[in-house]
Amino acid sequence: MPRTKLGKWSVGLHIFFLIAIIASIFLAQILKVLNFDDHWWDVTVPIVFSASIIAFIIGIIAKRKYQDGSISVLLSILLGLCVILFIIFHSLFITD
Repeated sequence: MPRTKLGKWSVGLHIFFLIAIIASIFLAQILKVLNFDDHWWDVTVPIVFSASIIAFIIGIIAKRKYQDGSISVLLSILLGLCVILFIIFHSLFITD
């Protein structure tokens, strides 16, 4: 578990990110309640991806400034890096 308050925020924001993405996929793909072409997805994505990027930045600060080297903070930083790379590569190579 994270030792610092910033580390806990970083992990908490990424837990929110994962729950929101999993719930969205579950509601759209399995239950067929929602559709990815609807406007709810246009609102959900910026909120959860912003939370992930903020968690990435907070995780780096917790690691560098406060030496919070817990596994969960390191995984939070890794997940944030993956989200940032996804945004970059999605913007470069995928046309909608």
